[in-house]
Amino acid sequence: MTDATPAPWPPDSSSSGGARVVTLSDLVRVPMHRLRLVVAVALVGLLAALGYVLLVPAAVTARAVVAVRPVVTDAFTPSGAGADRAVNMNVESGLATGTEVVQRLADAVGGEPRDVRNALEVEVPTGGQILRFTYQTHDAQRAVQGANLAARAYLDVRRAMYEQQRAEMLRSYDASIAKVVAQQTAVQKRASSAKGTAAGDAALAELSGINNQLTQLNTARTEIAAVDVNPGWVTQTAEKALVTSSGHRPLYLVAGLLGGALIGVVLAYAWESADRRVRSVTDGRDATGLPLLGTVRRPPFRGSPRAVDADIRYVAMAVAERVRQPARVALVTSREDVTALTAGLAVALAADGREVFVADDSGRVERLRAAVLADRGRLPVDPSRPLVPKPRPAGTPTAGGAPADTSATRRPSPHPPGSRPSTDPDATLTLPRVASARTDNGRPPSTDEVTVGVGSVRFGTWRQGADHGLVLFNAPPAESDERGVAVARQGSAVVVVERDRSRQSDLRRLVERLRAAGVTPLGFVLTRNGRA
Repeated sequence: MTDATPAPWPPDSSSSGGARVVTLSDLVRVPMHRLRLVVAVALVGLLAALGYVLLVPAAVTARAVVAVRPVVTDAFTPSGAGADRAVNMNVESGLATGTEVVQRLADAVGGEPRDVRNALEVEVPTGGQILRFTYQTHDAQRAVQGANLAARAYLDVRRAMYEQQRAEMLRSYDASIAKVVAQQTAVQKRASSAKGTAAGDAALAELSGINNQLTQLNTARTEIAAVDVNPGWVTQTAEKALVTSSGHRPLYLVAGLLGGALIGVVLAYAWESADRRVRSVTDGRDATGLPLLGTVRRPPFRGSPRAVDADIRYVAMAVAERVRQPARVALVTSREDVTALTAGLAVALAADGREVFVADDSGRVERLRAAVLADRGRLPVDPSRPLVPKPRPAGTPTAGGAPADTSATRRPSPHPPGSRPSTDPDATLTLPRVASARTDNGRPPSTDEVTVGVGSVRFGTWRQGADHGLVLFNAPPAESDERGVAVARQGSAVVVVERDRSRQSDLRRLVERLRAAGVTPLGFVLTRNGRA
């Protein structure tokens, strides 16, 4: 057989153009190919959130509201320019979360002041004189107790401060009144001794002023003593029925699942950047720099080991176009096994009448034979089967125009020679003709030969195929065995790229090894349709 002279491969338009545009599908393709990693990390996040929900008790919150009032000497006096009837709520909030309130609360609930300070929160609504005490803990009863105790402790501390201020003012007034009373007593004695004289008149005038001063001091003391030092009231107490959980527990599960999925996507991109694999024809061209001979798909059902037969036949036509006998074609790959593709190509090439020798030095001959026998049964048309013409009716003209012979055909003898023994000892014995043991191509059949269509496929080692015209070498992975590159030096090579499994770095290294050895590969074949 003489194949056509290989024609130059047309330049690849995609590689000659500009830079490749990354689309949204390219961004989604990475997490989809690393779906196992994304799902695993998402499940870990979900399990972590579930463990938190089950093991960590839910935090409950109790609230108590305190209305703060200003402390003034006369609560019924209208507010004027100098009246102090407004309360600085920032100061009050600081007092509510101060050390004294926290210490009293810690002594009452029996906890550390630091934990109490973290659990207590005081809110000040804008434009109002209200303090909202929020206490958060894992026990509802303790949360209610903590909120109410915090409100009462604040009021007690504030009341104690006002009472201390009032006591100090009253002591000051008492001291002033005692001094004035002493002056009054001395002036009265002096006025009694100098009665009727000018000195007595002056003493009486001084005594009148002292009496007025004493009256003013007593009036001011009375006002201070009558001041209401109550700093406010608890307008809403915390109750167990009003306790609310801090957040919804199912939201933790959703957050754990989404957070795990997000981390999984990030890890998928990180893993893909460190372990780049061939995902498409463009990736194969970029990694190898070779033309595409064809793509070999698999059926849509995942896990099916059989490839699409039509794709293999197209690849066989592309390979046959680029080689001429005698041809030595090595199917090389980086780490994958190409046994199935080698058997499929052998069947496709032999179906057109070629005698293909499949060589393998790695102990995979039986697998190759089984794959060839399986692929041979799926051939669309078996050319080796002769076509039986339909019988023509009597009197039908032949191709030359003469009518067919209508004479009666002699019926075969019911006793053909040799069918029954003769009693004559001198009778001639007729032996049946022995058919020739040769095939249609004139070569004797071999036990190691599989007839495929009008051609044949033989199996053996590389040395046994030295005298054959077309040899396909089922090369071992090039990362661990150099025999594929060595065989390719005596002929040509076809680089097999397995989608989602072949690493781009391995392919670049394989092509560099082939070119360094002086081999110009025919091209690459993209196989498989699945995920890594």
